[in-house]
Amino acid sequence: MLIVKVEQGFLVVGCLRGMAFVLTCLFLSCVNSAWGHSDTSIYLDNITRILDRLLDGYDNRLRPGFGGPVTEVKTDIFVTSFGPVSDVEMEYTMDVFFRQTWIDERLKFEGPIEILRLNNLMVSKIWTPDTFFRNGKRSISHNMTTPNKLFRIMQNGTILYTMRLTINAECPMRLMNFPMDGHACPLKFGSYAYPMSEIVYTWKKGPLSSVEVPQESSSLLQYDLIGQTVSSERLQSNTGEYVIMTVHFHLQRKMGFFLIQTYIPCIMTVILAQVSFWINKESVPARTVFGITTVLTMTTLSISARHSLPKVSYATAMDWFIAVCFAFVFSALIEFAAVNYFSTLQANRELRKAAAMKAAAQEAAAAAAAGAPPPAATGNDGEVSSTDATSVLKKRMNSAPVFDRPAKTFPNPPVNAQAFLQQGSAVPANNVLTGTSIIDKYSRILFPLSFGAFNLVYWIVYLTKDTMEMSRDTV
Repeated sequence: MLIVKVEQGFLVVGCLRGMAFVLTCLFLSCVNSAWGHSDTSIYLDNITRILDRLLDGYDNRLRPGFGGPVTEVKTDIFVTSFGPVSDVEMEYTMDVFFRQTWIDERLKFEGPIEILRLNNLMVSKIWTPDTFFRNGKRSISHNMTTPNKLFRIMQNGTILYTMRLTINAECPMRLMNFPMDGHACPLKFGSYAYPMSEIVYTWKKGPLSSVEVPQESSSLLQYDLIGQTVSSERLQSNTGEYVIMTVHFHLQRKMGFFLIQTYIPCIMTVILAQVSFWINKESVPARTVFGITTVLTMTTLSISARHSLPKVSYATAMDWFIAVCFAFVFSALIEFAAVNYFSTLQANRELRKAAAMKAAAQEAAAAAAAGAPPPAATGNDGEVSSTDATSVLKKRMNSAPVFDRPAKTFPNPPVNAQAFLQQGSAVPANNVLTGTSIIDKYSRILFPLSFGAFNLVYWIVYLTKDTMEMSRDTV
């Protein structure tokens, strides 16, 4: 019995010790949780008190250092997407992260953290620069899913304010060198109400790194973005002198589209117009179709080339090229008109000459048949020589053109030959209208040489010319 009681005593003592250990662990866990919750609560309470103290007596209507030193606003731009560029509207579009940094000593604080990372609700409670884009047409601040704004306050009162914007800005273009042209599209921004005696803008990272445009951010089809330059200027107006920050995006146009759609078709049309010089001058329908078709083709090309351009009052480089090509094509049509005119004029001259010779031959034949001496056969003594009259008649008949000889000297052509002649073939009844004109012979050489010389001069001038035009600053 004694042994049993001792064992029961040890068992009770062991149970008591186990219960004490469990209670101790639970107590320590509760204490730690309480202390952790208390630390978090204290931390949040400290941040809340810091913010309340910052805004206590803060007037967001007054700029930092009001009545004292000038407020310096440092800016930089990160371009996330550039393009498209519209030649007709003379504007361009881009998406950017627009960053502004300034110091507001009223927002200095001391606390457990160095940077207060806040949401966009804090923006409306403090002063922010009234920056606007002077050449912007339509600018959008993104609000999906919430306003895309970043706001941070450092312990020394430095503020970082970043916005995501889509900017549609004006880009004045001079298209005299189109399509071998280049443009510098500006982006101008500054303070709307504060003159430079109160707010001054500067580039945060210097003139070389303040505007970043990654390679993958450019989505242009007709241009190459070859770089950007930054600058600042002063603008004097009726309300004061303002600082204007300017970024120029340098764009160089790609020529591939215009070579395929305009230049090559124009060159081929001019070459096609010159093929008519190698067609015989008696083939009037064929050469007329060549001339009219090429003229209409050039007219269509000139109209379609103007669709992608604004209605400017001056001639572009493409307009000059199309105009010269049109002049070559039109000259080819005029050349055939000249060939046909002079050939017809020569044929009519030969016809009149042949008709006169035929009339003289008929008179001589009639005089010989009647026994009267013709005037050409009369000797010095007035006697008639029949042998001389006969020889003169034969000479005149032999010298007459083929188409004016008496019909009895030629056999009747077969039926097929008559039908061939009626269709205006290469063997017409009038031999003067056949063959190659001297005008065609010269045109076959002069036209290709002159067109080749024009192309050589044109491409050398425009491809070696510095066509990058700085935009005209209009405020």
